[in-house]
Amino acid sequence: MNLTRLWAVFKARNREFTRDRAALTWNFLFPILIIAGFAFAFSGEPTAQYKVGVINKAVVSDNSFLSTKYIQFINITDHAAAITKVDRHQIDMLLDPQGKRYWINTTSPKGYILERVLAGSNKKTEVAYTKATVSGREIRYVDWLLPGVLAMNMMFSALFGIGYVIVRYRKNGVLKRLKATPVTALEFLTAQIFSRVWLIMFVLILVYAGTDAFVGFTMHGSYFNLLLVFLLGGVCLISMAMLIASRIKSEELAGGLLNMASWPMMFLSGVWFSNEGLHPWLQYFAQALPLTHVIDAARSIMIDGTGLAGISTHLTVLVLMSSIFMLIGAWLFRWD
Repeated sequence: MNLTRLWAVFKARNREFTRDRAALTWNFLFPILIIAGFAFAFSGEPTAQYKVGVINKAVVSDNSFLSTKYIQFINITDHAAAITKVDRHQIDMLLDPQGKRYWINTTSPKGYILERVLAGSNKKTEVAYTKATVSGREIRYVDWLLPGVLAMNMMFSALFGIGYVIVRYRKNGVLKRLKATPVTALEFLTAQIFSRVWLIMFVLILVYAGTDAFVGFTMHGSYFNLLLVFLLGGVCLISMAMLIASRIKSEELAGGLLNMASWPMMFLSGVWFSNEGLHPWLQYFAQALPLTHVIDAARSIMIDGTGLAGISTHLTVLVLMSSIFMLIGAWLFRWD
C-alpha cells in the first residue's frame, strides 16, 4: 500500500464533500433537530405507563397481579441487571413471584402505585411479599435516546455517504479512470474509510458537545470509551456500505439495498425504544445488526458507567463484522 496515493485520494474525497454545502449542513442539523424535538416533547411530566419486570415469568402461573390490565410485564432472566434498571427508573418494579419478593425505587411515584396494586391483588391469597428498595436518579428519556440518535445519524452518513458515492463513481466512469492509475482497490477503499470516519467523528463530537451544553446529558462513563465505540461502529457501518456497493452500477438499486439494510437497524437496534418485550426471535435478529452493539455499548457507558471490560463483547462483534464486510467487499469490488 502506497501512503502517498492513499493520502491523495483521501484529500480529494474530503474536498468533494466539503464543497457540497447542503450535505454538510444536513449532517450537522439532522441529529440536533431530533434531540431538540424529543427534549421538548418529553420535558413535562411522564405519561402514565407502567413496566414491571418479572423474574422467570414463563414459569409463573395463577398470579392475579400478572393479569392486571394497563401494565406491561417483561420477562427477566438477569436479576442483577434488572435491579439496575429499577435503580435507573427504566422499569418501575421488579417482581420475583417464586421468591415472593419485589423491588421498587423509593423515589419513583410509579413504583409506589404498583406496590399498592400488588398488595390489593394478592389479598385473596394472603401471600405476603418481601419488599426491597433501591434509590437512584431518574434517567430522562432524552438521556436514553441520545446514543441511539447519534448512532442512527452515523449509520445514515456511513451507508448512504459511502454507498451512493461509490455507485456514482462507477456510473460516471470515475472508477474506470482510477483503474488506469497506480491506485489499487485496497488504497481506494481505505481512503474512503478514513475520509468518512473522520467526518463522522467530527460531526458526532460537535453535535454532542453543542446539545450537551443546552440539555446536560447524563454521562457516568469515560468519554474515551464512548469515542472508541462510535469509531469502531463507524468503521463497521462503512465496511457494510462498501460491501453493498462493491458491484452495483444503478443508484436506484443501491438506494433500495441501503434502505433494506438501514431500516431494520433503525427500528430493531433500540434507537427509539427498548427491545425488551419484543418477540424473542426479533431480539436474536437484533443482535446480528451492528447498530445494536453500538447503541447498547454507548448506553452502558453513558448511563451505567461501564468500562471497556463490560462492553468487550460489543467491541469484539464490531471488529469481527468490520473485518468480514471489508474482506468480502474488497474481494467483490470492481472498477467498472
